[in-house]
Amino acid sequence: MTRRASTLDALEPGAVASLSRREIAKLGIKPGDMIRVSTRRGVVELAARQDDAIPDGVVFIPFAFVEAAANLLTNPALDPFGKIPEFKYCAARVEKVDEATRVAAE
Repeated sequence: MTRRASTLDALEPGAVASLSRREIAKLGIKPGDMIRVSTRRGVVELAARQDDAIPDGVVFIPFAFVEAAANLLTNPALDPFGKIPEFKYCAARVEKVDEATRVAAE
């Protein structure tokens, strides 16, 4: 988020990753727990959100949060005409963050 839109910032103050109910259960977490999403291009840690509209096996991360932007995990390609980020997707590893793995990652 650019953090310039105070109303949007108030509605969604922190970065979240949306996962299905089944993925949350498979990870052994609950909504609000911290997860790490890793790809070959980068790693972000953010809170998990249960979203029953998200298919199993998919994690959705908004592009708007500078501290955990999905752009850090995908390619930097832009639409050649509009110069906006293309629709992006990639393989990712999602894992629970606990104190042991958080310390190891720093």
